Amino acid sequence: MDTVRRPLRWTAIAGVAVALAAGLTGCTNAVSMSPAPSADAAACAAVQVRLPSTVDTKYAMRNTNAQSTAAWGDPEAAIYHCGVAVPTVSDLPCFSQGGVDWIRDDRGAQIVFTTFGRTPAVQVVIDTKLTTSQVVQDLSDAVSTLPKDGRECLDPSQVQG
Repeated sequence: MDTVRRPLRWTAIAGVAVALAAGLTGCTNAVSMSPAPSADAAACAAVQVRLPSTVDTKYAMRNTNAQSTAAWGDPEAAIYHCGVAVPTVSDLPCFSQGGVDWIRDDRGAQIVFTTFGRTPAVQVVIDTKLTTSQVVQDLSDAVSTLPKDGRECLDPSQVQG
C-alpha cells in the first residue's frame, strides 16, 4: 500500500513546486497598471507589438498586468497606455514628433504626452527626474501606425484671433 502512495505523494509535491515556481516567475517584474477605456481596440494591439524594448537608450521594457500598457525602467521612467480618451480641443502645447502630433501637459515631476489626431489615443507619462521627451521620439514609429482622425496640431499663425 505504501508503494502506491509514494508515487502519488511525489507527483503532488512536484506539481505544487512547479505551480509555485511558475507563479513566482510570472509576477516578479510586473508593473501594476489599469487598462484605458478603449484598450481592447485592434489598433492598440497592432501598436503593442511594435513598441521598442528600450527607450532613451537605457530603460528596458518591463511586464505589465493590463492590456495595451507598457512601462520602461525600474523604477518606471515612462509608462504607456493605449485607448485613452481622444482629445478633440486643447489649449496645451501641441507639437509633431516623428510624424505624430502630441499634446504636452507639464505637471512638474511628470510630463503627460497624449497623441492628437489619432484614434485610439495613446498617453505616455514620463518621470522628468529620470528621462526626457526622447521617449516620445522612441515611441513615435510604433504609434504612427494608429489611424489618423483628421485633426492635427495647428501653428498659432493658422488660428484666427
